[in-house]
Amino acid sequence: MNFKLSHIPERTLKPRNSGMTMMMDKGLSLREVEDFISASGHLTDVVKFGFGTSYVANNLQDKINLYKEAGIRPYFGGTLFEAFYARGMVKEYLQTIDKFGLDLAEISDGSIIINHDEKCELIHSMAKDRTVLSEVGSKDSGIIVTPAKWIRMMSTELEAGSWKVIAEGRESGNVGVFRPNGSAHTLLINRIIAKVNPEDILWEAPQKNQQVWFIKLFGANVNLGNIAHNEMIPLECLRLGLRGDTFFDFMPEDYAARLKQVNDDEEIEVGEE
Repeated sequence: MNFKLSHIPERTLKPRNSGMTMMMDKGLSLREVEDFISASGHLTDVVKFGFGTSYVANNLQDKINLYKEAGIRPYFGGTLFEAFYARGMVKEYLQTIDKFGLDLAEISDGSIIINHDEKCELIHSMAKDRTVLSEVGSKDSGIIVTPAKWIRMMSTELEAGSWKVIAEGRESGNVGVFRPNGSAHTLLINRIIAKVNPEDILWEAPQKNQQVWFIKLFGANVNLGNIAHNEMIPLECLRLGLRGDTFFDFMPEDYAARLKQVNDDEEIEVGEE
């Protein structure tokens, strides 16, 4: 950091297992990737090439190389895996991953239905040679997944070999663990974390209010994903209590109480005038 401040929460260091941030690359140019790394590479653990963008993006291999040289692990989003799977091309998907030198792979079934036993077999097989992320939850807001099913799927996918399970939130942040208005499914999330270690979950949280909610629940070192490239530094400030939304969360209680009391007193004085 550029200078010292007291009462800043301790952040885990890269390479890390908790406190991860996943940025979603939806089509950055090569120059934009260079600029992103210069500004936010030190804060970024993994980069997901969102949905099918890797199929049409220019300079894909060069982008991958830049990320890897910066100590960031890039991977293809789960929707691309589903596109290969739906066409009976899982073998070709693995060959494509190897062609581009990726060590991370995501297996999801958010747009299609895959028998869960088969999904776990795919995870187990792929995890022998790669690090696997698997996603739970549907991208269709009309499909309701019960808390018990969320827990069962997450648990079995971790047992099958997933490094992290991704809790679906989509890039819009209005499905999966979120309600259509973007607020968190509090009951669902509480049920999940009662049975699944939160460090094993990467929560998709593209909206600021969602990031704040998870930080307040889990602290600075919660795993968050689907973060826009220009929101990485603002998110890190949320994690460190350097934005108004989390300003008092990491302060000692006496500091916070004293400062809040000053604000209350000033409001009273203004009101009396």
